[in-house]
Amino acid sequence: MTAQTVAEAPARPARPVRDGVGLGLAVGVSGVAFGAAAVSSGLSAWQACALSLLAFTGASQFALAGVVAAGGSLLAGTAGAILLGSRNTLYGLRLADVLRPRGGRRLLVSLGVIDETTAMTLNQPDPAAGRTAFTATFATLYVTWNLATLAGAIGAGRVGSPDTFGLEVVGPAAFLALIYPRLRAGRTERIVALAGVAIALATTTVLPAGVPVILSAVAALAGALASPAAAGPAPARAAPAGSGPADPSASSAAAGLPEAESSP
Repeated sequence: MTAQTVAEAPARPARPVRDGVGLGLAVGVSGVAFGAAAVSSGLSAWQACALSLLAFTGASQFALAGVVAAGGSLLAGTAGAILLGSRNTLYGLRLADVLRPRGGRRLLVSLGVIDETTAMTLNQPDPAAGRTAFTATFATLYVTWNLATLAGAIGAGRVGSPDTFGLEVVGPAAFLALIYPRLRAGRTERIVALAGVAIALATTTVLPAGVPVILSAVAALAGALASPAAAGPAPARAAPAGSGPADPSASSAAAGLPEAESSP
């Protein structure tokens, strides 16, 4: 196959809607576990549903329910949830150039900036596909998660302990599956991932919930600083002796001379 044929070959079509809907449905069902856990921890059904509607970040919601279940105050649980959810601010900075929200739409878009929508958006080949993936993932996951939360909260007394279902691991597992191709991209990416895991594991037992996740971002910052800067344009090499330049206009430009007009 020639280079021209490769250049003309169509790229693998992006499927942002199909992938976004599939991920939203798969992760959204874990809202059942949150609804049941929230009610079992002492929150009311309407409080659990309000958290899913207004907070919409599963890890923070589970953290709040866990603090309340352990006997902590609602204020302490809220503080931990906010700290854990602050990582979404970093996602927002990364997605701003892709989504480009305007006006009142910014508030709605900010609600949907979570792990899954970020991973789906950044895995697309172009900004248009990224925006489509974000919308499909956000809409599907938001509706599914909230309906599942309601179902889990209402049926909390019948399903028993939500830990028996293991649904709380669906979100992290899906996110790991999404970022796995990036971990294969190069040595730097793998080192950053391993360093982030090491930081989180080392600090989980000594710091409040949410802090280890934030600290693990230091690994990404270190990786960005350690990566070599993009190389500038390569300097022009001198032509071999006895041969003329491949492009006469390039020689004229290098010498600061006006480019000669070509004859018809």
